[in-house]
Amino acid sequence: MPATDKKSSMGVLQLRKGEKKFQLDRYPPSEQLRPFVKHYWVITWSLEDELPYFQDVVPNPCVNLVMEHNKSGIYGVASRMYTQKIEGKGRVFGVKFQPGGFYPYIQSPLSNLTDQALSLKSVFGMASTAYIEQIAAQPDTTDRIALTEALLLQHLPPVDLTASLVNQIIVRIQEDRELTTVEQLCGEFHLNKRKLQRLFSQYVGISPKWVIKLYRLQNAAEAMDNSSPTDLLKLAMELGYYDQSHFIKDFKSIIGKTPEEYARP
Repeated sequence: MPATDKKSSMGVLQLRKGEKKFQLDRYPPSEQLRPFVKHYWVITWSLEDELPYFQDVVPNPCVNLVMEHNKSGIYGVASRMYTQKIEGKGRVFGVKFQPGGFYPYIQSPLSNLTDQALSLKSVFGMASTAYIEQIAAQPDTTDRIALTEALLLQHLPPVDLTASLVNQIIVRIQEDRELTTVEQLCGEFHLNKRKLQRLFSQYVGISPKWVIKLYRLQNAAEAMDNSSPTDLLKLAMELGYYDQSHFIKDFKSIIGKTPEEYARP
């Protein structure tokens, strides 16, 4: 199975630098699972004779199922940037669900899962035991995807039109740099503010305001990764910031550095 185009960092900061230390591949789901699954992903690395590498990630508003050596779990949306330590030799296989795409599987507010994790058994029952054993015994990515699709299809929920709407809203946030307020979202999708906030609490796990902020700063970091030197004032304006100090404050609150610090080689 060919990997998808992975030009977009999807929140993996300084991805080109990171890919000197690890390999990241993404694979599309089958047609039947597309309303629920964004893609499958695999990270491999071999750093036995090197120092550990620390990879920073700005979270996406997506749940991930993660399988690694002697460890598995379903991880809710992270509310802020986190750092992953990569050392030795290893491989991780994961499923990134669509924004809102995991809710139909559990029918429970995703806000309860923010910054938390679930066992596979709590969602997929006894079928997860055989799945975990089969994944551990099968290193081939194509076969791992086939096993995962079988598990997800075995528990396939009906298509949830509200989940599809939430996904459309988040795609709009991601693609439209001029969309900077919750009020704009409400106007575009004809939803009142309280209803939109309830939908995000139920289907995403974080507020629409926080999703807007995450994507704006993710876009800023990716622009800096792909352009050197970067005109930070111009970038702030393109992202809808009319006050550069506000841009700097927001950037540091998510990334942990000022834009100037982040842009340094």
